[in-house]
Amino acid sequence: MNVEFINPFINATTSVLETMCMMSSTPGKPYIKKDNKAMGDVSGILGLAGEQTGSFAVSFSESCIIKVVSNMLGEEIPSLNKDIEDAVGEITNMISGGARKELGDRGFHFEMALPMVVVGKNHSITHVGNSPTVVIPFMTEAGPYAVEISFTEG
Repeated sequence: MNVEFINPFINATTSVLETMCMMSSTPGKPYIKKDNKAMGDVSGILGLAGEQTGSFAVSFSESCIIKVVSNMLGEEIPSLNKDIEDAVGEITNMISGGARKELGDRGFHFEMALPMVVVGKNHSITHVGNSPTVVIPFMTEAGPYAVEISFTEG
């Protein structure tokens, strides 16, 4: 996978959480994922196609996504519900859009599919193709989340 694809997703993720959800987050050290287990309890997954094909996922712990969506909507969300699922789809779209813009500025162009949202403890995320998946863990004051990126030559 082209390492130039990682920073646009980190930049877009931190930007979306700061501007839309009033939350700062700190990225940790990226690593190669060894299995399909999601880090979080709610994940947004999106396929991308273009010069390369791949997929992107953002996976939030329950405590983190409840705080993210509560901030985003300006009201206290007590637990996982349909509003959170909808918001994760929107957040996934916004992150993907921001990353695609930055990648486009660098000459890489992608089309994106509609996001799929998966909710539940110990769910799995399967990425397109058989390329390695890079995981970037993030920490917020409300708990962790992670971004996963996997691209193959198109």
